[in-house]
Amino acid sequence: MIDIKVQSAIRSALEAYSQYEYPGANALVLKFVDVFSLSDDFLKKVAALDKIFDDNPALEELREVFFDLLLINFFSEDVKKLDDDYLDSKEWERIEEQTLDRGTELLNTLLYLNECADEDIEPGLDDYLKEFLLVDEDEFQDEHRIYEPVIVNQILIESPVAEISRVSKMLADDAEIKEIFYPLICFFQNTKPSANDKTEIAKNAINAGFDLAVIGILESFI
Repeated sequence: MIDIKVQSAIRSALEAYSQYEYPGANALVLKFVDVFSLSDDFLKKVAALDKIFDDNPALEELREVFFDLLLINFFSEDVKKLDDDYLDSKEWERIEEQTLDRGTELLNTLLYLNECADEDIEPGLDDYLKEFLLVDEDEFQDEHRIYEPVIVNQILIESPVAEISRVSKMLADDAEIKEIFYPLICFFQNTKPSANDKTEIAKNAINAGFDLAVIGILESFI
């Protein structure tokens, strides 16, 4: 099974990527939906997902954010068919170990948006950082380190997207949040952007195809 939000996210991401980067991306929507809908175990679905990207190298930069979506879909749909304690099992621990280097920080944001929907909370950057990631708590200093560029630049929520772009370009290359910094801030600034808003975001984007694909994914979880 595939979660309806995940299916929408796949379509939105590929439509954006098709518009700004690779025109053929949109034609692959059904292939991705078929993989996400497989009844195989998680690692087999990862292998099937990777094959699509291996066969379509023009989409490579979307590989890890689609892994995030696959994981979200697993948590939303696949676990319903498994034992209640599956996520505490040795099998899942083994899967986590094998996929430690996969995915991006986008996963945390998607988990947060799902929680907002479940609890009827309006998503907000301050709430995301302090109440979900707990960046102010001593035991969550890894999250504080990763999200420090976002924490110190929260004022960008009130800034034009051109300023968000300028700051994004100044981030250290080894900053773990660098790849999604621009689309993340743009999204929390405006969770329901109009077509004109997206045009402005694309005009100032670091990488329009990727950035608008990420924003399309995030929008699908609102």
